Formats: sequence, C-alpha cells, structure tokens
Amino acid sequence: MPDKFSDKFSNDGLIVVNKPDGWTSHDVVAKLRGIAGTRRVGHLGTLDPIATGVLPVMLGQTTRLARFWERQDKTYEAVIRFGFATDTYDRQGAPVGAVTEPDLDPEAVEAAVLPLRGEILQKPPAVSAKKIGGVAAYKLVRRDEPVDLAPVPVVVHEFVLLGVEGPRARVRVRCSAGTYIRALAHELGNTVGCGAHVEELVRTRSGSFSLDQAWTLERLQELKDEGRLSTAILPPAELLPDFPAAHVDDAAVASIRQGRDFAVSAFRVNLGTKYVKAIGPDGRLVAIGEICLPHIYHPVVVLQP
Repeated sequence: MPDKFSDKFSNDGLIVVNKPDGWTSHDVVAKLRGIAGTRRVGHLGTLDPIATGVLPVMLGQTTRLARFWERQDKTYEAVIRFGFATDTYDRQGAPVGAVTEPDLDPEAVEAAVLPLRGEILQKPPAVSAKKIGGVAAYKLVRRDEPVDLAPVPVVVHEFVLLGVEGPRARVRVRCSAGTYIRALAHELGNTVGCGAHVEELVRTRSGSFSLDQAWTLERLQELKDEGRLSTAILPPAELLPDFPAAHVDDAAVASIRQGRDFAVSAFRVNLGTKYVKAIGPDGRLVAIGEICLPHIYHPVVVLQP
C-alpha cells in the first residue's frame, strides 16, 4: 500500500514532537520543514531551549487552525534548584548573588507554593519573547537596554510539590497559556529566601496533546526514510476533538468553499455549539464553521482541496 504522505493532501496535519533539550522551537520547525518537505510549518506554544516535551507542529494548511489552540492549558513537570537565582530564571543564566546549597524544608516550599495557585498576576522574565514596542524583550536585554514588563493575569490550575531532595524540588504545574514556569520558580526562591531557578523542564501536555503521542526528531527522520511519515501525522479532521463533526455532501462542500453558510443536523450538533468541523464525503476537513443562527454555521477557516 502506498504511503498516504505521498498524496497531495497528506502533508496537511499535525505532528506532536518531543522537543530535545538545547533546541529552540524555531530549530524544530526548521528540521520539520526538511523532514515533511514543506515550507508551511508552524508550532504551538514556544518552549525554552532547556525544555523538552510536547511541541505540537502544524503542517500545510493546518497552520490556519492555530487560532483555535492559542489559549489551551499546558502541563509541566520541573526540577527547581534552590540556592541561587539566575538572570534568565533558568540554568542557562548567570547566577545572581551567592550560590548556596540549602537543605529544603518541604513544608516551607509548600507554604511558598500556596499563593502561586489560582488566578495570579505574573511578571514575565526579562529574557523572554514578550515584545516591547514590537521588539522581543530578550533582544533588548542583549543590547543592555532597560526592560520592564508589566504583570499579566495567568491561571495556575494546579501546582503540586512532588518531592524535595537537598536543594532541589520537583513540581507539576497545570496552567493557562502564557504562564512562565521560570517566573514561578523565581518567585518561589524569593519567598523561601534563598533564590531559585528552573534546572529541568518537561511539558507533558499542551491542550489535548500529550507526551505519549510525541515523536522524537530522530524517529521522525527514520519514518521519512522508510516512507512512513504519515503514521506520525494527525490529519486535520481528527484535530480539535471538542468541535463536533458536521458531515456535508459534495454540494455543501462547493458552497462552503465559496464562503456560504451551511446547515448542520440538529441530531448531531447541540444547539448553540460555537464551532463545528465540516467534514466532506472523503473524510477530509473542509472548514471550521462558527455559529450564526441555530444550526446554521459560517465558514471562518476553509481548507482548499
């Protein structure tokens, strides 16, 4: 059976990559462009170079669906090293102040974690991709220009202390998009009184994508060489599982591609559902529709044949 990746539709989809330590998210995108054979590649949710784990990478027309994942929650596991802060809030930075080896009290760490749960205002690290006047903050830092980022509201749904050993604490955090685990670690260090930074960081989940779905870059290259890359690609019709599938016939497909509204079955889509996936007779995603009238949807993203 021929590899479905070889047909004209199969380089549309999403691959969950297990980002390696030391790579930027942009590095992963560049590598996937070569593996997938397309320039149209984008990622969801930037990971710091020291971080590993879930990095969803969109291929082809799937990049047009990015808006629907922008605010999805993330889950991380981290090792926080207490005893000194760094200027980047992680192990890549230069130490700030004296370097110590505290023997952590788990109760003291738990007490410091408590106010960091729930809705909080978080000041992003100066060394970050946050923009000031259209310029990424980290670029201003490199120029020795002042950086003062305003606190932003984030939600920390879960912040669990998994264990403490010597100067290190292992934690699990489930949080809203835009939350910096580095900033949480820095704040913990300030509260405990000895400084702290992120030593290890793994993203275990991004929205509905989890680490057990993730492929290493080495394995993806092997699959490409074997002509089986399609086994790692999630097709567009299988993405966004919270959006009900509305199956449409050929006439409706043609109409949707002209930007016209389409009707969905009241038996298959609950009244008031904001978005639906219009699925054509061939099983492919045609469009994402947004409700405009009960059981009538307007195509807000249309994928071309």
